Amino acid sequence: MDTTPNLDMGPADKPKTVPAPLEKTPEILREHIVEVLSDSGEGAQKCGQTFAAIAARMGNGIWTLEIIPAEIQPPARSIEGASGNRVRLGAERISNGGDEADLVVAFNEQVLIGRLHADELKPGCIILLENKWSQDRDPAIVASYTETRDALIDQGFDVREVPMEEECLRHVPDAKRGKNMFVLGMLCSLYSMNMAMAREQVAFIFRKKSEAVIATNHTLLEAGYEWTEANLDIKYEIPAKKSEEAQIVVNGNTSLALGVMASGMRVCAMYPITPATSASHYLSEVFQKVGGIVHQAEDEIAACAFAIGASYAGKCALTITSGPGYSLKQEAIGLAVMGEIPLVVINVQRGGPSTGQPTKGEQSDLLSACFGNHGDAPKVVMAVSGIEDCFYSMITARRIAETFHMVVVVLTDANLATAQQPFTRPQFSEGWVAAPVDQISLPDGAAPYDWDAQTGLARRLVPGQPHGMHCLTGLAHDRNSRVAYDPEINQEGMRHRSLKLAALQKTLTTPSVFGGDEGALLIVGWGSSRGAIEEAVERSRADGLKVSSLHLRFIQPLPSGLKDIFQRFDKVMTVESNWNDSMECDLIDEDNRRYSNLALLLRSRYLIDFDCWGEVKGKPLKPGAICQVIRNKLETEGS
Repeated sequence: MDTTPNLDMGPADKPKTVPAPLEKTPEILREHIVEVLSDSGEGAQKCGQTFAAIAARMGNGIWTLEIIPAEIQPPARSIEGASGNRVRLGAERISNGGDEADLVVAFNEQVLIGRLHADELKPGCIILLENKWSQDRDPAIVASYTETRDALIDQGFDVREVPMEEECLRHVPDAKRGKNMFVLGMLCSLYSMNMAMAREQVAFIFRKKSEAVIATNHTLLEAGYEWTEANLDIKYEIPAKKSEEAQIVVNGNTSLALGVMASGMRVCAMYPITPATSASHYLSEVFQKVGGIVHQAEDEIAACAFAIGASYAGKCALTITSGPGYSLKQEAIGLAVMGEIPLVVINVQRGGPSTGQPTKGEQSDLLSACFGNHGDAPKVVMAVSGIEDCFYSMITARRIAETFHMVVVVLTDANLATAQQPFTRPQFSEGWVAAPVDQISLPDGAAPYDWDAQTGLARRLVPGQPHGMHCLTGLAHDRNSRVAYDPEINQEGMRHRSLKLAALQKTLTTPSVFGGDEGALLIVGWGSSRGAIEEAVERSRADGLKVSSLHLRFIQPLPSGLKDIFQRFDKVMTVESNWNDSMECDLIDEDNRRYSNLALLLRSRYLIDFDCWGEVKGKPLKPGAICQVIRNKLETEGS
C-alpha cells in the first residue's frame, strides 16, 4: 500500500522560475487510459486515485484499478514491485478498466518492464519517464535506465524524459515524499483539469494533516502543472458532463461496507485477509455511528462462529473473508445451515490455490461457494457485478438471509475490491432494514423447527423467547431440535432445508439479455466481468456480429427462464476468470477437458453444450480480448 507523504517541511532554498506556457490546442478525446507507476510507498496509487476523483467531480466517467505488488514491501526498482493505479476516464460512463494504456507516468524504468511484459501498454503509447536514473552514481542503474529507455523507443513508444526529482527539489528537500503531487499536477495539465477542483481535492485528502502539509502539496501540484504547460507539447480534453444527481466515488470494498450499514446488519466478524480486509477496516471506522460493531477474531473459524452466535441471538451478522478464509469457515457454515441461522458471508475472491496471488483477482470460488461443505448444505450464492451492485447486494443478501433463515454467500473479487467508479448517491429507505425479531411467547408445545410443507420455512426463534427454548444442535434433529438418527427424520430435515432454495427461486426474475434477444452467440458471465463483456458485445455488434450477453446475479438458485433464452441462440459460452482447458492444446479433447466453473454448472443443469473461455492472469478481463474470443468463436463455427 502507498504511504501518505509527510510534507510538514519548508521549501528548499532553490529559486523557482516559471517558464511561459507553450501554445497548445487540446485534442478532444472520448476516453483515455492513464497509468501511474512507482515503487511501493512512493505515492503512485494516491496520485492516480486523486486524479480520478478530480475527473469524476468534473463529470467524467472513470474506472480505476490498483496495481499492487504481491509483497508488502518489495525491493525498490524491481520489475515485480510495481505499484500504482490505472485510470480509465471518458466522456460517458465507464464500466471497466479497458484495454491497454494510452499514457504512462513511471517513476523509474523497472516498473515499466512488468507492465510491458503483461501487454498493458498500447503500441506507441506516451511514456513520461523520471530521468534522474540517467545520472545515478551506480553505473549499473545508469546502464539499465539507458538500455530500457532506448529499447522502448526502438519499439515505437513515445518516451518523454521528465526531471521530476530535479523539479520537486526546488520546493521540498526530499523529492520522494511529494513527487506524486508533482505528477498529479502534470496529469491535470495534460488532461485540462480544473485546477481549483484539484486544489480542493488535495486539501481533502490531506485534511487530517497540518496547513503546512496542505500548502506544500499545493505548491508541488502547481509546479507539476506549470512545468507541463511549459515543456510538453501534449494537451487533451475529455468532454465532461456533471451529473444532475449527487454521486459518490468509492471502491468496491467501501461500497460493500456502506451497504452493510444500510442493510441493518449490526455485527461484522472478521479476520484480516487480502483483498477483503479494507472492507472491514472501513466498517471499523464508521460502524459504531449506526450502532454496529466489528469483531476481529483470533482466526477465520472463530470469526465465522462469532457471526453465527450473534445472528442466533437475534442480530443478523456477516463475516468477510477471501478464498483461503472461506475454506476454513466451511464447517461453521455447515452449522449455520443445519441450525437454520441467518448468516451473510462475503468472499472477496483472489488468485489460488493455496496462498496463490493474494493481491490479484480471480473468479475461482464459485463451485466451492455452492458445494464446498460436506453433506448437503444448501446455501444462496450471489455474484456482485459492479461497484454500485456491491452496495445493493448487501441489502438483498440480508433480507434473504433473514427471510429464509439461510446462509447467503456473496461473491466479489479483488478486481472490484480496489476499483473505483462514481454512482448515484443512495437515498436511504426504511424498507432496507428488517423489523426486530418477533419475540412473542409461543403457544405450548410449539416446535422450534415447525417446517412448512410447501416452503420448508420455520419460525425464527431467539434465545430466551418464552416457550421457544430449545437445544441448538449441529446434529441431525427432528422438529423439536432433538438429536435423531431415524432415517425418515433425517430425510425430512434435508427435504425442508432444500425446499427453501426452491421457494427463493420462485421469487427471482429472469435476467435481461444485453443486445439482441436471439442470434448467433450468447456470452454468459457473472461477477466483475460484466462491464468488459458488455463493452465487447457492443463493439462486436457495431461490427455486425450477432452476439449478445447475459449476466447472472444469482448462481444458486438459478432464476427461471434461462433455458428458453439459451435456446434462442445458435451457440452459448461462458466468459469468466477461472481455469478451463483450451481445445487448442494437443492433449485436450472432449473426454478430458476441464470446463470453467459456471460452464460446468450450466452444462449439468440445462444439458446444453456450453463452451467456455477465460484467463487467470491475475488481472481483469479486457473487452478487446473478449472481442477476439467472440470473433474467433463465430468464425470457427461458420456463423
